[in-house]
Amino acid sequence: MKVTAEHGENQQVTLTIEVEAAELGKAVERAAKQLAGHVNIPGFRRGKAPRKIVERHVGRDALMQEAFDLIAPKAFGEALDDQKIEPVTRPDIDIITLEEGKNLVFKAVVTPRPEVRLGEYKGISVPKEEAKVTDEEVEQRLKTFQDRQSTMVDVPEGSAVENGDFTTLDFKGLVDGKPFEGGEGKDYPLQIGSGSFIPGFEDQLVGARVGEERDVSVTFPEDYHTAALAGKPAVFKCTVRSIKRKELPELDDALAKKVSKFETLDELRADVRKNMEEAAERRAENDQKTAAIDKATENVTVDIPPVMVENRVSSMIQEMAMRLEQQGMKFERYLQYANTDIQKLREQYREAAEKNVRTDLMLEEVARAENIKVEAADLDAEVAGMAAAYGATPHQVQKIIKEQGRVGDLAATVLRKKTAQFIIDNIAK
Repeated sequence: MKVTAEHGENQQVTLTIEVEAAELGKAVERAAKQLAGHVNIPGFRRGKAPRKIVERHVGRDALMQEAFDLIAPKAFGEALDDQKIEPVTRPDIDIITLEEGKNLVFKAVVTPRPEVRLGEYKGISVPKEEAKVTDEEVEQRLKTFQDRQSTMVDVPEGSAVENGDFTTLDFKGLVDGKPFEGGEGKDYPLQIGSGSFIPGFEDQLVGARVGEERDVSVTFPEDYHTAALAGKPAVFKCTVRSIKRKELPELDDALAKKVSKFETLDELRADVRKNMEEAAERRAENDQKTAAIDKATENVTVDIPPVMVENRVSSMIQEMAMRLEQQGMKFERYLQYANTDIQKLREQYREAAEKNVRTDLMLEEVARAENIKVEAADLDAEVAGMAAAYGATPHQVQKIIKEQGRVGDLAATVLRKKTAQFIIDNIAK
């Protein structure tokens, strides 16, 4: 077999692979036998038809394609070994010569894994932030218990709308003096200051009283999801129908008993502080770990092929679409709602995708340098974690992974996790 390599744009390599005619001849014979076993040919038992009959039945092109499919994977693998190439993309195959009696010649365009030169990854100095919890933060958390036990009450007669009030209102929107679709509402609930309406809308209702009619003038944002209204001024004729406010219980021992297992407010406060301090410590540890991985990633030198970034962008968007689907929203509907398109979305994801690829390449190279391996126990632990997360059994998860052909992906994920932990374990003390 003869192999030549030509380096092209975007770090692609074109391999020209030439296989001897004798090897192709053997593949043709094997292909004929395989096809004979797969097709029904009148007058012959399955698998017993002579080659000429098989060829006449399926066509010479189909026979030669079958032979190519038998011989090409092995030839391609040997060509990669010959050129010491580890591809990161599937090959783009172009058959040049496929004729019995002649050498098989085909081209395979691949993108090799880029060379990664590691920088510092052991003994990285990353400061750990002090996990602080202030008295103000504790008191703010205690106020959430108050809020959950609050009741809604009507404001005294004659009271005006204040920021934070819960109102119901009738409104009718006009653009250029004409009503527009979706611009009218009856008894519509709105908390003043929530920011759920067009900027400036809610502020103009402050001071209004029940039954009062008030004109609210706003301008739709330039990026408003309805293109016909984007950037246009509008007037909403509003009538406040009701005003309610939250009535909070006292923050005392009685509330502590009601919302917790504690008898006093001081006991509840101490427990809240303890939980907040533990959470702050976990965040500080996680931030330190993330910073260590980020620093190791920044320290590598690598020229990332564009196709690796684009493939990662595609994967990220696919995952996003699956999450949306699980939440009951079509991907196309999301794009419309977000006033964007697939190209803009890809551009938004590109920076994160490039960082993710760089991190993965760094972790893979560290694994090689440190001879980090994935053991069966590591895979079992990962599967068990996935099973617990999805409410399934490890056996069910293993079955799905095998059926989807993702065993290699699972092993790669576990290897990256082990390597990341190696870097974390070696943070400078």
